[in-house]
Amino acid sequence: MDYKEIYESWLNNPYFDEDTKNELKGISGDDNEIKERFYQDLEFGTAGLRGVIGAGTNRMNIYTVRKATQGLANYIIKAGKNSQGVAIAFDSRRMSPEFADEAALCLAANGIKAYVFESLRPTPELSYAVRELKCVAGINITASHNPPEYNGYKVYWEDGAQITPPHDTGIMAEVKAVTDYANVKTMDKQEAIKAGLYEQIGAQIDDKYIDELKKQVIHWDSIKEMGSKLKIVYTPLHGTGNIPARRVLKELGFENVYVVPEQELPDGNFPTVSYPNPESAEAFELALKLAKEKDADIVLATDPDADRLGVYVKDTKSGEYITLTGNMSGCLLADYEISQIKETKGLPQDGKFIKTIVTSNLADAIAKYYNVDLIEVLTGFKFIGQQILGFETTGKGTYLFGFEESYGCLIGTHARDKDAIVATMALCEAAAYYKTKDMTLWDAMLEMYERYGYYKDGVQSVTMKGIEGLGKIQEIMTNLRENPPKEIDGHKVLSFRDYKADTVKNIETGEVKPTGLPNSNVLYFDMSDDVWMCVRPSGTEPKIKFYYGVVGSSLDDAEKKSADMAKAVTDMVEKMS
Repeated sequence: MDYKEIYESWLNNPYFDEDTKNELKGISGDDNEIKERFYQDLEFGTAGLRGVIGAGTNRMNIYTVRKATQGLANYIIKAGKNSQGVAIAFDSRRMSPEFADEAALCLAANGIKAYVFESLRPTPELSYAVRELKCVAGINITASHNPPEYNGYKVYWEDGAQITPPHDTGIMAEVKAVTDYANVKTMDKQEAIKAGLYEQIGAQIDDKYIDELKKQVIHWDSIKEMGSKLKIVYTPLHGTGNIPARRVLKELGFENVYVVPEQELPDGNFPTVSYPNPESAEAFELALKLAKEKDADIVLATDPDADRLGVYVKDTKSGEYITLTGNMSGCLLADYEISQIKETKGLPQDGKFIKTIVTSNLADAIAKYYNVDLIEVLTGFKFIGQQILGFETTGKGTYLFGFEESYGCLIGTHARDKDAIVATMALCEAAAYYKTKDMTLWDAMLEMYERYGYYKDGVQSVTMKGIEGLGKIQEIMTNLRENPPKEIDGHKVLSFRDYKADTVKNIETGEVKPTGLPNSNVLYFDMSDDVWMCVRPSGTEPKIKFYYGVVGSSLDDAEKKSADMAKAVTDMVEKMS
């Protein structure tokens, strides 16, 4: 059937509820809107589902959520793991509680027990709960930092990480095989509870999760000394971080935590920001205003599902608050954690520091300085989780720290996804530690630059929505793959990695070797002068992303080189568009 026929079938099929039909009747004269909603099924990819909330096969609604869950249930049953159960969490977005229950009741109808959080919880706590409850899988209803009209559906496997091969492709195939919505199973909630197939969870998991975070503290002495002096401003951006972040900071002994009142309570409309993303300067406007009033040392923001953390730190010399990119805060935490493990108990011989391929090469310099192994993985924190699982199963490798440039890191192995709650805790601990030495976090950052080099990294995201946008993204990737540039911004390309073809080509010698990583639609250019650029389509948004990094002789020099690279990327995109 074409999109018009599918649209008509939704209007006439008694399976779909009247609210859905009324919404669809409202677009009856808009052929383009009908096409956007029905030209395809909302794709269940390696990151699960993510899309605009609304009626239609290409939208997030109770029917697409049920369909995805039926596919997941089929996969679990075929794997013979249906006795283990599935943990389900949700964030503050519109329809999140409803989608969580729809998923739970579909699982229950398939004989798989669902453990559903009583109210909104952070992504990392869901990851923790999967392992704590010995579940086969987890589902998190969230669209992370996307605009308010979006929601999503992330799937985790029994190791607590988002699905990786072979489970990702296996689940995707099962979801795709569900072609008739009317064949998707569901059941009454009270019947599911009575049958022991729906169980609400909450405080007990919260307590255990917070206890795991507190085990990661290295310098209780610094917190005790500075807990009453350090001033912290925090915003959950209307999301899930408010209660757990405040709780852990209070229990550690930080007495001056000021929460942005306008952004404290959960609200799926995100009324104070257009885009609830801690990467965005707009998201910090209210927090910075409060920070100046309170003379705060550190300003923190977690995204709606609290897996990513944005940071501003005070420069006492200028009195200004300076933003730390995800690369900067990740490296600052990595250096603090690894150095203090070394100082307090010594580094293990098999210590491992993990980063993704689009993350700063400053991480490489840190690993080299402390003589620990650096492991590079594909973009996506699930690949860091996969490495931790490998350490556990083989008994070889001790996890020290892992992070990615998109404001996400993990301290400890209680979760297998990035954790902004533990990052909040650790950055405040680090701030207290450096304060005992009359240093700010910005002083610590500058000290790192002096030691390792002035690394500056950037990313440009180009949004290309709809059917035409998807085609344009594919066209750009094909053009770069088939006609790779010989130089970018005057920097000679030394090697070209194509992770889809599993090749690394030395441009000078022509030698080709494998990347050593799984297949992925990613291109990477190593250049002279320690410059690099990486290009990949986003797995969760209609965007193509250009990552790049430079090294300067000073902050100003690094800034100039980065600005030049940014312009080169913009020019490149314009030529190909």
